[in-house]
Amino acid sequence: MKEEVTAVFDIGKTNKKFFLFNQDFQEIYREYARFDLIVDEDGHPTENLDALKTWMKEVFTRILNTDKHNIKAINFSTYGASLVHLDESGKVLTPLYNYTKPLPEDIIKEFYGKYGPPEEFYKSTGSANDGMLNSGFQLYWLKHKKPKIYSKIKFSLHLPQYLSYIFTGIALSEYTSIGCHTALWDYNKKDYHQWVYEEEIHRKLPQIVSTETSVNMNYNGRRIKIGVGIHDSSAALLPYVRSIKDKFILVSTGTWSIALNPFSEQALNEEDIAKNCINYMRINGKPVKASRVFLGNEYGIQVKKLAAHFNLPEVYHKSVSFDYDTFFDIIKDFSYCFKWETITDPNMPERTKFSYNKFEHAYHQLMIELVLIQVNYIKVAAGNDVIEKLYVDGGFSDNDVYIKLVSHYLRNMDLSTTDSSLGSALGAAIAISDTKLNSKFLRKNYSLKKHVPFIIK
Repeated sequence: MKEEVTAVFDIGKTNKKFFLFNQDFQEIYREYARFDLIVDEDGHPTENLDALKTWMKEVFTRILNTDKHNIKAINFSTYGASLVHLDESGKVLTPLYNYTKPLPEDIIKEFYGKYGPPEEFYKSTGSANDGMLNSGFQLYWLKHKKPKIYSKIKFSLHLPQYLSYIFTGIALSEYTSIGCHTALWDYNKKDYHQWVYEEEIHRKLPQIVSTETSVNMNYNGRRIKIGVGIHDSSAALLPYVRSIKDKFILVSTGTWSIALNPFSEQALNEEDIAKNCINYMRINGKPVKASRVFLGNEYGIQVKKLAAHFNLPEVYHKSVSFDYDTFFDIIKDFSYCFKWETITDPNMPERTKFSYNKFEHAYHQLMIELVLIQVNYIKVAAGNDVIEKLYVDGGFSDNDVYIKLVSHYLRNMDLSTTDSSLGSALGAAIAISDTKLNSKFLRKNYSLKKHVPFIIK
């Protein structure tokens, strides 16, 4: 008898992944792919949408026709800030513009001249001025700089909803994609921001439905429940929200380190905005206060420099464990030593300077400085909320020095790490499931591990 499974396409900027989960949300199959980037009309690198679509169709049809699995549902998790523009016949009109593509300065200036001041706009939309990373600005840019293309747009879909559209042919919008730093949503009004209506951009955006919505379809002769897609950060947060009763902060670490507070009831204030806070959105439409710092990116730059300085392999840092004596030696007469390249911090010196003759000592100094920055961003995400639980997932979750230091500097919080590469994919599967999660879910599915602060001498 075929096993009933849920399929998920989890599409990252680099890795394109396909998963099958059984009814207990255990992974039973995975498949990865990568595609070379193409360029848009301005020569800026971007996603090969045709290759992605072809691969998804091929994988799904192949798995659908196996004798092992009975796919009952499928959903989609992808990165945000990316729009696919469709014409009247459903044809894709433009490249999938990369959110790293710079927007013309005159467009940004003109926009805030109409709908600013910027600070008030940030507060209401939870979106800082991040150019194309604010996907709403892309529509404004198209309307005013490429009006011929804009006039042909029937629907603009965020990437998760476009992947769903590939399989359903139904154009829809959903909350987590709209609410993630798009500059489209007014969190105070719980509706599109006024500028969206004044520019009549809402006419290009399909009907909004719940993230838990699914379309029951006959697909290649099979009855399948097809989800509407979900933004990956919101998807990664969902298993925690569903299985933990107490308030918590999740620190999702990778290139960006993002502290997510899904319990904040306060609108963003000027201090939050100055600290690079933005809003994501839960599947129920509530805001998630997110404090982000380019920590993983800076870490990669600095450990590469340290390896070169000490004439060691670039991967050497992975072998370093926390050493108490080294830590106490550094903080005894602590001073800041590292000049960051991609982080702005008032404590950093004008240039990197340290006198250590061992990699391990310099590495501990590096990690102390980075973790002090991280701790500050966690506190910003917490705001005035009393939160005692802290979870760390992603790349730093297995970094012994990072975890020991975070646990030390946030001794008032119970720190746990989770070990799962499935975060957003699993969240997408849960989003279209009627299953209720209990407190044992993270331990069973995410290898939950608790950490106790070390004893201070």
